[in-house]
Amino acid sequence: MNMASINILANWAEVHPLFIALAIIWSLTWKGLALWRSAELRQKYWFIALLLINTIGILEIIYLFLVAKNYKVEVIEKTE
Repeated sequence: MNMASINILANWAEVHPLFIALAIIWSLTWKGLALWRSAELRQKYWFIALLLINTIGILEIIYLFLVAKNYKVEVIEKTE
């Protein structure tokens, strides 16, 4: 990224701080839901990918609505 691009982004962020705040809230909400679901399903590779890749919620939404919906959590109770 060159200095002109960085300056444009910095100026844009100053003009639209509400948009930046909403994008952060949006991203954290979807990331939290997706990480919770991947941990619940014990899908370690999805968890790592969702944790490291930031796509402003796009990957998280794809995971929740296309991938995770195909899996179920089974609770097995031990009887003694």
